[in-house]
Order: sequence, then C-alpha cells, then structure tokens
Amino acid sequence: MNTAVDATGTSTDPSTRIDFLYLSEPDMVAAGVTDMAACVDTMERMFRVLGAGDYRMAGKNADSHGAMVTFPDAPLFPRMPRNAEDRRFMAMPAYLGGGFHAAGVKWYGSNVENKKAGLPRSIHLFVLNDVETGAPVALMSANLLSAMRTGAIPGVGARQFAREDSRVVGIVGPGVMARTALQSFIVARPGIELVKVKGRGARGEQAFREWAEREFPGLRVEIVATNEDAVRDADIVTYCTTSGGTPENYPELRREWVAPGAYLAMPSSVRLDEALLAPDVRRVVDNTGLYEAWADEFPYPTYASIPIVGCHFTDLIHEGRMAPEEMEDIGKILASGEGGRRNDEEIVLFSIGGMPVEDVAWATQVLANARDRGIGTPLNLWDVPVLA
Repeated sequence: MNTAVDATGTSTDPSTRIDFLYLSEPDMVAAGVTDMAACVDTMERMFRVLGAGDYRMAGKNADSHGAMVTFPDAPLFPRMPRNAEDRRFMAMPAYLGGGFHAAGVKWYGSNVENKKAGLPRSIHLFVLNDVETGAPVALMSANLLSAMRTGAIPGVGARQFAREDSRVVGIVGPGVMARTALQSFIVARPGIELVKVKGRGARGEQAFREWAEREFPGLRVEIVATNEDAVRDADIVTYCTTSGGTPENYPELRREWVAPGAYLAMPSSVRLDEALLAPDVRRVVDNTGLYEAWADEFPYPTYASIPIVGCHFTDLIHEGRMAPEEMEDIGKILASGEGGRRNDEEIVLFSIGGMPVEDVAWATQVLANARDRGIGTPLNLWDVPVLA
C-alpha cells in the first residue's frame, strides 16, 4: 500500500509505512495559518472548485455541514452531559477536488463553560487524509484554521460585492468572528478607514477597539450605541453575534438603516425586516446545497434551529414567498466568470454558513507551507500493519 506522501498529499513511497505530520498551534502559526490575505485567496479558489461541483461533503445531497452529537435536557445516566448552550460534539468531513485534491475532517467538542477555565468554547482538531489510501497526512491544531477560514469567506464576498471605494464597516457583535471578518474586509477593500462597533458590553467593545487599532494603525474605531448606528452609512456590514432562542430574538436589521450599495455579510443570526426581502435586494449564499441539506435535516422552520440567514431563505422558498432562483450561489457566480456587483446602488445580502470544504482547502495550503518550511513533528502510525 502506498502511504508515504508529499506536501500535497500525493503518495511517493511504495512501502506499508505510514507517517504523518503533527502541527501544534505554534506550528500552525509558523506555517502561516493567520495569513488572512493568503486565506482569502485560498477560499476564492475553493469557491471556484465548489461552483464547478468538484467536491463532496456528508449527507444525502453531499452538501451537509456535518454530523453532530447533542445531549438531552434530562439525561438518563449520571455522567451523561446535559443539553446546554453550545454543548455538542461535531465531525465535519469533506473532499475537495481541483488543485486541492484532498480529503479531511474537522472534529471538535464545544461547551460554553470552557470559558470559565480559560479555554475556547470549542476545541478543534483537523485530520487531512490521502485521497487514494485514506492514510492520515497531517493532524493539526484547528482553532486558528477554523477561525481564519470563517473570517476569510466574508472577504471573498467583499471582493465580489462590496464597492471598490468602501470606506466604512459596521459591526454588530465584536468577537473573534468579527476580528477575522474585519481582517478579510481590509484585505479585499484596503481603503477602509472607519469601523463602527456595537457589542453587548463596554468590555468587549473596548477589547475590540484596542485590538483593531493595534492590528491596523490609523484605522478609526467608533463605539456606537445601537445596531442602527452601526449600520447607517456603512459600506460593509456584518453581524457576528451568538444569539440563541427564536428568530424573534435575533438582532434586528432594517432596510431603512442600510445605505444604497451596501454589502451585508451575515455569518450569524439576524432578523431582517420585510423590506430587506424585496426582489431588488440581491440574496447570495455560500452554497445552495448546504441550506437544502439543513432544510432536510431539521424541521421547518429551519431558521429557528439554524440561525443563518440562508435558512430563512429556504423557509421563504418553502412558503412560496421567494423563488428558488432568487437565492444565488457565490461558487457558481465565481465559476461562471460573471463577476459580482452589478451596479453601485445594489444591496447584496450574503449568507455564510460555514463548510468543511473550507477547512480542507486551508489545511491543504497550510500543510504545504509547513513542509516547505520544515515545520511540524513527524509521527508514525505503523511500519507494517498488524491487520493487513
């Protein structure tokens, strides 16, 4: 069995020995995992492959977000976890073709109580595999991998749909997701001068301001009192909240606040008014099949279970209030070469759900960097398998 592999995951040694590379979080940083400009480029390449259809994810339609283990409200066994906010385990597998030609899975556990112990809410690992043999190629610390690819997607959208003269960003929810989103917006539109920020409390808002001013010297950061203040006059808007409950409790966004020509990047929950669902507001998603999979996996209305605005779109399609063709797919837009924004007045609403093909793409690039730079710890699975 051919199991030794090069930087791209291609087999090179005809022995039965399987070695793979372990990359710790410091290794990942040294290999460029936090390079947002490279990540945005990689995610754009990923979308072109996605739009061409050269990929597979889990589920009946090969577009599922992944497989999730949750827990009951009243566990029947003493040590079984109880249902709580962000209490889950999840596996997100995918194959991505094109120039990537790689398969992998992100595996993580999540518990909001982790924060009390100084840990991230979710702790991620990523395994990249040889496509032909299934042998592991790399085992990676994946919190930064996941955060960077998540933040890069709004930047890909900004390249396509934000006006080239964009100067002002409005942010609701200044957490980690907002930080990486802002990084990608500045990669896509380097003329950004002002960021308006609305958070839940002064501590989070001030921490974001200090980070942004340190990360981008000369950038002005304004703390505002309401969602409306963050949105008005902004060229780019993003909501990065962690809202639970029903859609009635999601943070509000009204069209009267939105400037003509604004690009709205939505990787989390948002409650839209009816005017933002008018036909002249362009509605784009990261992958149509992802939302169709969620609609199949969760009961209607899906948006009550999955607080991503694309699930609101599929609910509206189910209700006959939105035509299927009104939900556009950024991968198909990129693969077709049609280009993004149609005119300077167009409002574009971009739903971002997150997909394991993104992890595969960025993991493949970071692994190639690590091998080129001699970073990581080689580990051995076996020389000769006991069960051959």
